[in-house]
This record gives sequence, C-alpha cells and structure tokens, in this order.
Amino acid sequence: MRVIAGQYRSRPLQSLPGTDTRPTSDRLRETLFNVLVAGNAEALRGTRWLDLFAGTGAVGIEALSRGAAQVYFVDSSRAAAQVIRGNLKSLGIEDDGSVMQDEVRNALRRLDGEGARCDFCFLDPPYRQEQAYAATFDALGRTRILEPGAIVIAEHDKRFDPGDGSGGLQRYRTLKQGDAALSFYRLGDLAIG
Repeated sequence: MRVIAGQYRSRPLQSLPGTDTRPTSDRLRETLFNVLVAGNAEALRGTRWLDLFAGTGAVGIEALSRGAAQVYFVDSSRAAAQVIRGNLKSLGIEDDGSVMQDEVRNALRRLDGEGARCDFCFLDPPYRQEQAYAATFDALGRTRILEPGAIVIAEHDKRFDPGDGSGGLQRYRTLKQGDAALSFYRLGDLAIG
C-alpha cells in the first residue's frame, strides 16, 4: 500500500496484519480523488477531513498528500490507531492529523463539542456492519461538523446499498469499481442531481 499522488507520492504505508482491516485499494483511492479534484489539482488545498473507521488512515493521508490542511482519523481499534500514528510519523505529518481511538458516534460528539468542522467525510465501516452506515449518517446529522457544501463519501460492498441518505444527507452519485462502490452524499438542501 502506498500514497498515490501529491507531496508524498509513492511513499509506502503500513497496514494491519490479518483480514479484519480492509484498506481502500490504491485503485479505488485514485478514482475517489480523481472525482473530487475533477481536473483541479488545487481543489483539496486547505480542506479539512474526517476519516471514519479509518483503519490504516490511507484515505486521510492521501488527502493530506494532496493539500488537505487537517484530517481527523477515527477508529475504535487500538492497533489501527497505532498504525495511523506510525504512518503519519513516517511521513513527518503528525501535526496535520489527529488520531482518535474511539467509537465513531462518541468521537463525532467530542469533535463537535470542540468546534471541529470538515469539508469532506470518508467512512468505510467493515462491510459486515451494514447498520453502521445509517447510524453514522444520523450521528453526523446531529452535529455541526459538516460545513455547508461538505461531501460525505461512503465506501461499501457493491452488492450492498447504504441507502439514499439519512440524517439530512442525500446521495447524489454512486461509482462501482471491482467489488467495492463509493456513494457520495451532501446535506439535503445542497444535494445535486
């Protein structure tokens, strides 16, 4: 696993042993960021991210490599939090990432209370935890974390539909690649066709 593009392009990232963590593939990460920048390499400069169910932190680190200013990494696993911290340290960007070892709902409440805001939120729960998608959407909807126009991206198994949205979020796009899919959401009044 490696950083795809940006300042840390081709730098290796550590992963967790075993099959409990399924990092977002290089190819799917590349597709995700190509969609988000849409030909404008500066589109992510200065943005703030939430990387929920972060695992290795590969998506948030990719965002930092491409110019994001801050990423909040959240994972309930102690081993995952250690891997994320190690990956940030190996790139010398510990100050740009905040790693929280906690359940997503608790972390969202805490971040909201601290005044954290984000422009992008990526979530990738273990595929077997299908209920985690709606629960996370609802938890996000009960906070003020999402800036106006923020985009929420959910990675999921292509055979599972996380729904058109909840918690005020509405899906506006789905991309399938291999066995995985990405669903893109915005707050209802900002959703686009």
